[in-house]
Amino acid sequence: MPTVDLLDIEGNKLNKIKLNPALWEIKPNDQALHDALINSLASLRQGTHKTKTRGEVRGGGRKPWRQKGLGRARHGSIRSPIWKGGGVVFGPQPRNYKLKLNKNVYLLALKSALVYKYINKELLLLDKFIVDQPKTKVMIKIINNLKIDKGALIIVKELNDNLILASRNLNNFKVITAPEINPYDLSHYHHLILTEEALSLIEKRLI
Repeated sequence: MPTVDLLDIEGNKLNKIKLNPALWEIKPNDQALHDALINSLASLRQGTHKTKTRGEVRGGGRKPWRQKGLGRARHGSIRSPIWKGGGVVFGPQPRNYKLKLNKNVYLLALKSALVYKYINKELLLLDKFIVDQPKTKVMIKIINNLKIDKGALIIVKELNDNLILASRNLNNFKVITAPEINPYDLSHYHHLILTEEALSLIEKRLI
């Protein structure tokens, strides 16, 4: 039975919590996790790149010189792709980079990312995450109490103004709610900090 220490925001150990083996003891699927991360990165691309074809470049409506008799190559428009200032052949056009990902594959990737946090001992479980003042120094104090030397993804049941304001100026830290959990954020941030309520919601969703 997988277990994890339950801590308070002072870093003190309160108890040992049993994790549901149906989620936390599965074998991580690297391919599913890779596909989910590629899909997440692809969906971040705007896809607004655009070049003009010869029909879209302004000008070039008049034939530059007559067809025959001058000893020069025949041309119909100065906006031909072989002319400077002409259109572009096969240039980038607006497109949607988002990929299709099966729902079951996405859920498997999400489970795999969570299990890797547990296996690598990068998972911290708190009884509650309360920030009594909207100040960055309060958040830094909590991070130091938990001995977190790298970035962390903090997942809570619900957000409040104090938590949002206290954490928004910290680099490599992100606070989200349990329904917003995703493979990209889990893989991007070094530590995962969960509250008991958030853990319950996540297990209920994925099992």
